[in-house]
Amino acid sequence: MSSFEAMPLDAVDAPGGQTLRITEIFRSIQGESDHVGWPTIFVRLTGCPLRCVYCDTAYAFTGGERMSLDTILEQVRALQTRHVCVTGGEPLAQPGCPNLLARLADAGHVVSLETSGALDIAAVDPRVHVVMDLKTPSSGEVDRNRWENLDCLKPADEIKVVIGSREDFDWAIARVDEHRLDRRFPVLFSPVHGGVSPTELAEWILDSGREIRFQMQLHKLVWGDEPGR
Repeated sequence: MSSFEAMPLDAVDAPGGQTLRITEIFRSIQGESDHVGWPTIFVRLTGCPLRCVYCDTAYAFTGGERMSLDTILEQVRALQTRHVCVTGGEPLAQPGCPNLLARLADAGHVVSLETSGALDIAAVDPRVHVVMDLKTPSSGEVDRNRWENLDCLKPADEIKVVIGSREDFDWAIARVDEHRLDRRFPVLFSPVHGGVSPTELAEWILDSGREIRFQMQLHKLVWGDEPGR
């Protein structure tokens, strides 16, 4: 049983999705995706049904504070920043997440969603930029990939693959070819922080001849592993 599933019943999203359990709301620099480098408000939801080996946000598995959507929007508004990223944990593990995404878009924000790809994304507002993971063998969660989600992505959405080994890379290339991913969406490969070296991964991508974008986590280059960055 995951920590999200083991949370108290009062942590389950309320009927109608009008409250969410929030780990933190903070302003930083977006470190990944096509929005990299922009000042961004991060709304980190609590809870995740996955337990990836390389997870760097395990502190968001439990705890958090229950907030109404209005309170979340007020806190976001106070930070006066156009870009907002809803992340986790796994934000879609809380049923009210699509309501939050729509409310943020209604308020005029450029909204992105970071999701594991293990849960259904069909209810995500089309105005939201989706950055969806594919889980590799070394993550320990490769069997959780929900391949049906590929048909719900828009051409401008992104697929992110975190690479922890040569096995991961070869697996990811096979999936890219199988689903024609590099012809349908931007595909980003990132090295596991402290695992595969950036140089190795960059060379593998170049040797592959595929249209794959190499990325590193900019915020970690700036601030290291400091939480809330």
